[in-house]
Amino acid sequence: MPQTRLNDSTLQASALGLVVPCYNEARRLDRATFRTFLSDPSGPALLFVDDGSTDDTAAVLDDLVQASASGRAEVLRLPANGGKAEAVRQGLLTLLERPGLEFVGFWDADLATPLEEIPNFLGTFRRNPDADWIFGARVQLLGRNIRRRAIRHYLGRVFATAVSVTLTLPVYDTQCGAKMFRVSTSLRDVLRRPFVSRWIFDVEMIARLLALPERAHATDRSRGIFELPLQQWVDVDGSKVRPRDFFRAFLDLLRIRHSVR
Repeated sequence: MPQTRLNDSTLQASALGLVVPCYNEARRLDRATFRTFLSDPSGPALLFVDDGSTDDTAAVLDDLVQASASGRAEVLRLPANGGKAEAVRQGLLTLLERPGLEFVGFWDADLATPLEEIPNFLGTFRRNPDADWIFGARVQLLGRNIRRRAIRHYLGRVFATAVSVTLTLPVYDTQCGAKMFRVSTSLRDVLRRPFVSRWIFDVEMIARLLALPERAHATDRSRGIFELPLQQWVDVDGSKVRPRDFFRAFLDLLRIRHSVR
């Protein structure tokens, strides 16, 4: 399938669909912010994926859908909790079946990356016609508001270095929960099978992309992958990721390396 390259006049937020994975998020979802965001009928479509929640998440999501303008929000309910990786995969596959979407992505429900960053992603696609995948990167630079707990920051840097060595790819931040993709055959190929990792599926997506026949022997295997330094990212209380999960992630990294050989 040929990939559409959008110019300034045709690149619109309505061409974007975002997956928001949710598992027992009833207390953490910022309903007011989502309601305001969804009140604009010309904005991106949001697909909330309820990953087998056992609290009041379903009721909260139903309320957001009812309050959204022009059907901009929908809920995909999974029968049982399968983990964030499968929730995102199922959500992206659902969006890829919808006509008219030229970009898809996923966004963490806690809004650690604020929704105001979305135009920056779309602007990056506009300025870089060769961009196919854009990852948010939490880089503490002057003039930006990036607030991460110290332990998570340093463990994250160690893990990112391990990923860079494993994939032979100079990636800075693989685990930021804000990512967008241009709709393409290669993206569908990457999502075809369930992930072997429940948490570092972001890394697995990159590994699968690099292993595709058209990439495996390319001179520049990273072509089309962009990292976008975020203007703002703030740690939100209640994260389900714990420091010990970073150590589990190293085991998953080995499994991913083996799975794409």
